[in-house]
Amino acid sequence: MGMGRALLAFTSLVAAAALSTTAVAQQKPDAAAKGAAGKLAMLAAQVLVDRAGFSPGEIDGNGGTNTDNAIDAYQRVTGSRIEDLVAAMQEPPTIKYTITAEDAATPLVRSIPRDMMAKARLKRLNYTSQLEMLAEKFHASPALLKRLNPRLRLGAGQQIVVPNVHVVTDAEGKPQPDLVIHVSKSFSTLWVTDGAGKTIMHAPVTSGSEHDPLPIGTWSVTAVSRNPSFNYNPDLFWDANPAHSKAKIPAGPNNPVGVVWIDLSKEHYGIHGTPEPSTIGHTESHGCVRLTNWDALRLAAMVGKGTRVEFVE
Repeated sequence: MGMGRALLAFTSLVAAAALSTTAVAQQKPDAAAKGAAGKLAMLAAQVLVDRAGFSPGEIDGNGGTNTDNAIDAYQRVTGSRIEDLVAAMQEPPTIKYTITAEDAATPLVRSIPRDMMAKARLKRLNYTSQLEMLAEKFHASPALLKRLNPRLRLGAGQQIVVPNVHVVTDAEGKPQPDLVIHVSKSFSTLWVTDGAGKTIMHAPVTSGSEHDPLPIGTWSVTAVSRNPSFNYNPDLFWDANPAHSKAKIPAGPNNPVGVVWIDLSKEHYGIHGTPEPSTIGHTESHGCVRLTNWDALRLAAMVGKGTRVEFVE
């Protein structure tokens, strides 16, 4: 679709309107200008579509399939080209954020074990670092935050440069009537349409695998749970350790289903978050539909019991 060339064509516009980025200022212009300008233009496009509810997944300034899909969907809805939309942005793609005392006090765990039985022995599956927490808060890859902040300091009161996104909270929303959740197996995308058929949310997903294919058909939401624990049943996992037994995996952002579980009328299936946002759209799942935690929260705020869900090829 020529995204890279189109964005490079208006890079100077974005740079002039937007950038407070310390990382670029400290590089030698001759050596880094072209590469940095391209990444800044891509970052602006990712922030723009994310703010509109068309998630590129993890914002990284690099682009890729998830970003291309989000941009394509947003261009169809708006009828405008992404370069024109970015050039007309009223908000800068990055802002300075002051780390709060609450941020600095976020409970952490040293590491997250891979083994499910070991996970079950923990009290809570918290973030493993403040960097992980802040990256998720601003829908970004940890690598992007490091790139935007070459002298990154994460204590309370420190200022850092972050993507200028709408921060998603776990506050409950009011389910909107006549919404339909659609999930495409082939395109690894989820989108939500309103009563008029207009797309109001779009996001990358991981949905099923060869062993646990997406159950094509029409289902419905039966419940929405925030900050859920996970009832692990090895009988439902084709690759489970035969020595495993049923266990309750504690809640937390690094829980296997992340910070949201949207239960479906198809037994054992749900739409949920993930502890690994960088994998969304790129790896397989055990049948359920996985989103980034922030996209799962965004979806949970607009749907409720009875919302129709359509799984398609």
